[in-house]
Amino acid sequence: MSATSLAAMLRERGLRLTPQRQLILEAVHELGHATPETVHNAVRERVAGVNITTVYRTLELLEELGLVNHTHLSHGSPTYHPAGEDQHVHLVCRSCGSIEEMDPAVLLPVCDRLRDERAFRVDVGHVSLFGVCGKCKESE
Repeated sequence: MSATSLAAMLRERGLRLTPQRQLILEAVHELGHATPETVHNAVRERVAGVNITTVYRTLELLEELGLVNHTHLSHGSPTYHPAGEDQHVHLVCRSCGSIEEMDPAVLLPVCDRLRDERAFRVDVGHVSLFGVCGKCKESE
């Protein structure tokens, strides 16, 4: 997203485009999947004065604007990624911590059933499945 487009979106909400907001959005795009802490570290390399609270608040705002999404890949902080990415399911290994992405079509039967039986629509972009990866399973 260009700085002009982001500025227009913010103006519609009575907000302005600050250098910090632009840097945080750029960091999420550059990092791919990033916690607020990794975004903070990336931004601090470019500008020293941005604090972690600003990063958290900005990530929440960017998610409200539909520019980033988050998921929980551990018990810690959420992980953010650009909203324009193809949706995917995260496979998180509890043993080694590896994270793989999988096509959300694997969940279609479950999503269809939840829609039909409960009128519930699954937000696949927020789905993380935890287990043990093939490499760790082999070494057990």
